[in-house]
Amino acid sequence: MLRTAPRLLRTICTTAAAYQHKLKLALIGQSVFGQEVYNKLRKEGHKVVGVFTVPDKNGQADPLALAAEKDGTPVFKFPKWRAKGKPIQEVVAAYKSVGAELNVLPFCTQFIPMDVIDCPKHGSIIYHPSILPRHRGASAINWTLIQGDKKAGFTIFWADDGLDTGPILLQRECDVGQNDTVDDLYNRFLFPEGVKAMVEAVHLIADGKAPRIPQPKEGATYEGIQKKENAEISWDQPAAALHNWIRGHDKVPGAWTTINGQVVTFYGSSLLDASVPAGQELTIKGASRPGLVTKNGLVVFGNDGKMVLVRNLQFEDGKMILASKYFSADETTALEFTEEEKKIAEDIRAIWKGILSNVSAIEDSTDFFKSGASSMHVVRMLEEIKQKHYGLQLQNEDVYMATKFADFIQMAVRKLRGEDKEEELVIDYVSKNMNNMTVNMPYQCFINGKFIDADDGKTYDTINPADGSVIASVSSASVADVDKAVAAAKKAFENGEWGRMNARERGRLMYRLADLMEEHQEELATIESIDSGAVYTLALKTHIGMSVQTFRYFAGWCDKIQGATIPINQARPNHNLTFTKKEPIGVCAIIIPWNYPLMMLAWKSAACLAAGNTLVLKPAQVTPLTSLKFAELSAKAGFPKGVINILPGSGGLVGQHLSEHPDVRKVGFTGSTPTGKQIMKSAAANLKKVSLELGGKSPLIIFSDCDLDRAVKMGMGAVYFNKGENCIAAGRLFVEESIHDEFVRKVVEEIKKMKIGDPLDRSTDHGPQNHKAHLEKLLQYCETGVKEGATLVYGGRQVHRPGFFMEPTVFTDVEDHMYIAQEESFGPVMVISKFKNGDVDGVLQRANATEYGLASGVFTKDINKALYISEKLEAGTVFINTYNKTDVAAPFGGFKLSGFGKDLGEEALHEYLRTKAITVEY
Repeated sequence: MLRTAPRLLRTICTTAAAYQHKLKLALIGQSVFGQEVYNKLRKEGHKVVGVFTVPDKNGQADPLALAAEKDGTPVFKFPKWRAKGKPIQEVVAAYKSVGAELNVLPFCTQFIPMDVIDCPKHGSIIYHPSILPRHRGASAINWTLIQGDKKAGFTIFWADDGLDTGPILLQRECDVGQNDTVDDLYNRFLFPEGVKAMVEAVHLIADGKAPRIPQPKEGATYEGIQKKENAEISWDQPAAALHNWIRGHDKVPGAWTTINGQVVTFYGSSLLDASVPAGQELTIKGASRPGLVTKNGLVVFGNDGKMVLVRNLQFEDGKMILASKYFSADETTALEFTEEEKKIAEDIRAIWKGILSNVSAIEDSTDFFKSGASSMHVVRMLEEIKQKHYGLQLQNEDVYMATKFADFIQMAVRKLRGEDKEEELVIDYVSKNMNNMTVNMPYQCFINGKFIDADDGKTYDTINPADGSVIASVSSASVADVDKAVAAAKKAFENGEWGRMNARERGRLMYRLADLMEEHQEELATIESIDSGAVYTLALKTHIGMSVQTFRYFAGWCDKIQGATIPINQARPNHNLTFTKKEPIGVCAIIIPWNYPLMMLAWKSAACLAAGNTLVLKPAQVTPLTSLKFAELSAKAGFPKGVINILPGSGGLVGQHLSEHPDVRKVGFTGSTPTGKQIMKSAAANLKKVSLELGGKSPLIIFSDCDLDRAVKMGMGAVYFNKGENCIAAGRLFVEESIHDEFVRKVVEEIKKMKIGDPLDRSTDHGPQNHKAHLEKLLQYCETGVKEGATLVYGGRQVHRPGFFMEPTVFTDVEDHMYIAQEESFGPVMVISKFKNGDVDGVLQRANATEYGLASGVFTKDINKALYISEKLEAGTVFINTYNKTDVAAPFGGFKLSGFGKDLGEEALHEYLRTKAITVEY
């Protein structure tokens, strides 16, 4: 029987309480997968009585054999089990001598005779990388991608004498992403979940609970083993089919074509949905249209005219290059080494010799992989080099790009000299002269410390709301970009410099970033103004000013995050000490709105970073520019690569994928309540932590015993601050009837004094609404108020000038059942309702009769009344005789459908920390 490999999905709990019985097992197979299954089964208490694996290759033992030999488990290395179609009796006898009750084949590439398969009491179970009966055969996972399946998965089945046709024990499945490769599926799902499932299957058999579900004939397929000779690319296909063929063979056996008479293998493909990029033409044999070597890779065309982007190319001699470097691949001149560099080269030669023990001597022409090394040895080699030469930081990809020793040493020395380092930060700006300065704006995705185009090349225009003009064409991140950003953030958290950094150093970087933000505050405020419509003076003071304060505040918290000791009942006489640690969560997704683009970034990111996490942030699609400028400043401040990643683009695509991504452990979101609900549903799939700051309909109660002029001033600020695009804006004013008319009159008088115009004009009071669709929504909101019978006292119309300007608006005679009394406008619309003189409890009941609970306010000179009101109001923030008075040290967040969790203050840190309890007996 031919057995095959890969890895897989979700499993149920396999605790000792659930599974009581243990078995004597024979493991037949090889690879790191087999090694992991072996280790987990032994840890669960099963006895592995024998391991049957393959002979050493090039002097290198298989990982399964290494693990078993280390434990003293009997290991048998048979080159084959059958000869001329019949079992080899000595081999079968050796197998039977161990007395196994069950054969476990986690990844077996040999033909195992039925004498062995049926020998144990419980027979044999096998792992297969497909959702049987589809894709039977050894290349099942390749064909899953080649045929464009939307679902992948694995099956553990009972072996029989057919080709993967035995009864099914259990199956798991996962989604296939548009640009997933075999490695992606293997690493994300098939390997980790497959190991768990193999252990679960053994437990089920031990307890007599394992099913035997016959495989249906319907849907059964069999495709042949994919080998290099039949992996040639056929060009007369649509782009999607070309992409599926390439990724289905990545990394083994590799889809190839002929270029300039040489076989070239393609790796790292993705569909490219964009306009045809600029590039140098490259003729490809069999292709009706030349490829294009572009700055992002090689673009090839399907017969439907659509495009595929290929990242890496490998030549017949094994050398791999970036496809973008095809025409400059051989331009590098060999280095002359210094004496110190010669010593380093010999140190690395010794490391290679330690790994390639089967090679008599490491020559300049020695190829790492052709000499028997595997991907496991790549990690070992790089770690040994890093340990011996701490300053030399190499990546796995470096080995694949320089597989011969001489090439590898050249590459390593260039990196050591810094010759191969990219510029500190390479940025393509959109530059504009405005506001008496030159404003430089990045417009690409920021991933792993670099500004790069979206994986699929897509862009969108961000619009200046003051005149409707295009500011910049911004990269629109794809699902592939989300995966890259999350992977970078995960690596930075788990293995990078950030994860090793002490708390005070983390705080130092945050202080430095705050200083840079302050240094660039005029540029940031200008970008914020043209991108969001914020009045420049307000942007300078609040949007940018509070962002700087927030980073400085949380920078101070970095080295003050503490746990506690806990007196437990068992502390004596056994001398037990219990204490808690506050730990960072990991990769956090931060999704922010468009009303305060930089400030909302700061509120969440500063707490997230102070706690020690890494982040992937999605700015609002319509206001990405200050977030991208922030990314530039974070790199200049010295934040390590991968710690901060910024992905402009669609909320439905980028935000959704972040919410459901298994490697994201926390989502912090500010935005609408419906979107918040969707994020919670997505996050529930893998139980990630969530904090939500959502919609509001904040009540402001104004009593007749207030300071009326102050109440008018603060009430207007409560509604019209930042053009009403303010999450805590007073959504409904309740004014005591004895002062109602005078209050309205004074408000209208003050509105008429407001200057509406260019937000960069220092004398402007009221700028444009954020974007066209929002303006149209506000105008419809006002029309609804009029239709329902509310009195439109002032405004309610678009200002007749270019841009998205709206008149400040006042409604009176608003009754509780009306739409504008219940729903948030998120714009410059004052909604006023009367309440009877002295009816404190009545107005409280009306104020609380909303599904929201973000903020609230009360104006009165009676302190007892004020405190009573503040106690009864159902809102996360209550303002007394003031409004909009937020501070970086005060926690901010809502109740009910306004969300949960806090931004700002010490409480915000806890949203990005987890508590671990530790008990020590001494």
